[in-house]
Amino acid sequence: QVHIVESGGGLVQPGGSLSVSCAASGSIFRLYTMGWYRQAPGKQRELVATITSGGSTNYADSVKGRFTISRDNAKNTVSLQMDSLKPEDTAVYYCNVRGLGVREGFDSWGQGTQVTVSS
Repeated sequence: QVHIVESGGGLVQPGGSLSVSCAASGSIFRLYTMGWYRQAPGKQRELVATITSGGSTNYADSVKGRFTISRDNAKNTVSLQMDSLKPEDTAVYYCNVRGLGVREGFDSWGQGTQVTVSS
């Protein structure tokens, strides 16, 4: 079983910065892609950014140049630094981790952390 624990998030004014982090633990043999998704009220969950085990990144067009994803393979963590935040970035942010467990692959989600951008 894989456990995903998120931290960070909160309330920030437009133009400000926040970061969210996620740690994976449990029966993990290897981690593949890690990423962040978000879901605003009344909208579908959408991709924010992903990073492969080799460090290749992918960003939604709406966050390119403002958000930076990074990971620490030794600690099984992934972080998202969010700069120049806009009100439309307000959402619940979810960590997603894909990998290989002791017996089978997994695709696990965190519980979500709220990010609110408002003056």
